[in-house]
Amino acid sequence: MDSNLNNTNPTISESYWMANTTPPSFPELNENVDTDVGIVGGGITGITTAYLLAKKGYKVAIIEADQIITGTTGHTTAKITTQHDLIYDEFINHLGEEEAKQYYQANQEALDFIKQKVKQSKIECEFKEEDAYLYATTNKKAQAIEKEAQAYNTLGIDGQYVDRLPIDFSIQAGIVMKKQAQFHPIKYLTHLVKELQNMGAKIFENTTAVDVIEGNEPKIVTKYGFQVTCKHVVSSSHFPFYDGKGLYFSRMYAERSYIVGGELKGKFAGGMYLSADKPKRSIRTANMNGKELLLIGGESHKTGQGGSSLQHFQNLKDFGKENFGIDSYLYNWGAQDLITLDKVPYIGQLTSRHSNIFVATGYRKWGMTNGTTAALLISDLIQEKENPYQDLFSPTRFYADPSIKTFLSQNANVAAEFVKGKLSGGSKRPEDLRKDEGDTITYQNNKKAGGYRDTNGQLHIVDRTCTHLGCEVEWNDGEKTWDCPCHGSRFSYDGEVYEGPADKPLKKLN
Repeated sequence: MDSNLNNTNPTISESYWMANTTPPSFPELNENVDTDVGIVGGGITGITTAYLLAKKGYKVAIIEADQIITGTTGHTTAKITTQHDLIYDEFINHLGEEEAKQYYQANQEALDFIKQKVKQSKIECEFKEEDAYLYATTNKKAQAIEKEAQAYNTLGIDGQYVDRLPIDFSIQAGIVMKKQAQFHPIKYLTHLVKELQNMGAKIFENTTAVDVIEGNEPKIVTKYGFQVTCKHVVSSSHFPFYDGKGLYFSRMYAERSYIVGGELKGKFAGGMYLSADKPKRSIRTANMNGKELLLIGGESHKTGQGGSSLQHFQNLKDFGKENFGIDSYLYNWGAQDLITLDKVPYIGQLTSRHSNIFVATGYRKWGMTNGTTAALLISDLIQEKENPYQDLFSPTRFYADPSIKTFLSQNANVAAEFVKGKLSGGSKRPEDLRKDEGDTITYQNNKKAGGYRDTNGQLHIVDRTCTHLGCEVEWNDGEKTWDCPCHGSRFSYDGEVYEGPADKPLKKLN
């Protein structure tokens, strides 16, 4: 029995998907290997890409820095939908009608792929068709909903304007997209992994990729010096582990959001929901041993700039109590994703000069369909097959509007956070920290540092200077991490890298 079910207000940030399902485990890479395709990242993109190529006879190897399926994919809301917030009217205006239609079609094909795979292989992953609703509670967003409904009509999307929801919410406007879906992502991908094993694919865990030696047969170099020699490299590691002078850190920014899960007392009316207004609220259910677990997500903010994450969790719990009568919560966890300059993922060749190194990143929190889209596209490119969406998703594309505006605003924000971090001081001394408390402290010679006293009373002190480009990290009190407000790198309380673009740990000071 899951021990977390007895915890009415969990103090450990734990994903529901990961708490009740354990993916298969694999060894570390401890020798040099040769393969056709080397894939870095064991989430939905990496596993699906490997599956598609292995079926075509390619030798594939996946290397994962932690455990497969437990990164971004293991922290999703797991909605499989092409309704990606208010986006289609914006795409029509900024990218063009044809490009907006292609984005929809690519993600619809991804949804269809998952649906067909689940049906054909009889995968028990709680796959369930649900209508997806986007709703507004203010006049401003109601007007945006009306424009989005017009965009649906223009693009031929199966959806319609609504003025009420199946659940008991008072709204000003809404829009529904029919026959979308939800599932248990770890159960789905565990099945694909078993098929990969049967096809002879190699999978390595706890193996961090740090570099690529370029060439006709590129070599992926790992932290301990072992190499994966291959014909094609695929970077599906959330943030690209290898930049290749693509300057991805300046062309994306990271956002965190939060999810809580509590048992419903009554019957849920069905459907998946997302608010157009801020603060965002995402709603869906999951099957918890025959009972309905309501998953409430939202509270998005740029990584390292959102204040107390404990407060974000509490805000979601308050929303659940007010609207669904949930008094206690069994799960809470955070999620992070990357957003590109024009909000379309970067999928394709790393740069124009990298014909055999591919990247997939920037899913904007819609990783189930965008991640599958990436796998379908990259597997086509490796097989030298034409794909109708390769220009749309190409990392080398550039749309002046909105890319220039977003680039300038995001990098101005980075500069402001850099200066702010250098000037802000720590008022606490190490001895002031209580058990399970972290904060900026004043350390030796009145220098600022990051301090955390664990539940056993041991003190961990690190240099707060991010090892990526020198910004000062901020304490995340809900997840016990140090988060960089500039480019989204995250570190454990004792300085180890959780998420890039940083690839070196924070310096330990004690």
